[in-house]
Amino acid sequence: MKRGELYRVNNPSAKDPKKSRVFVIVSRQVLIDSRFSTVICAPIYSTHDGLSTQVLVGVDEGLKHDSSIHCDELISLSKSALTNFIGSLSPKKIEELNKALSIALDIRDLKG
Repeated sequence: MKRGELYRVNNPSAKDPKKSRVFVIVSRQVLIDSRFSTVICAPIYSTHDGLSTQVLVGVDEGLKHDSSIHCDELISLSKSALTNFIGSLSPKKIEELNKALSIALDIRDLKG
């Protein structure tokens, strides 16, 4: 299990009308590799609103159609729920994900 991997999760929450949804793991790798039972994920929807907190994904990442990662809707999921592997983000898409997450969480560049 690695950061940037996509998994289809059955019945992710009572509020979600879909029977399954694809999520991308956004937790740092040290947490993923730890004894903790959950990881932070972002949902993937077929809609794209053009927000700076959304990342376009599609067939190249293992999906059936164009979709987008919604970084404003982070959720903690049990590692045990992440069993149906779909695909992985490319290094370029992970850079886009990092930027979208920093915008969603209002994290400014700390280097300068």
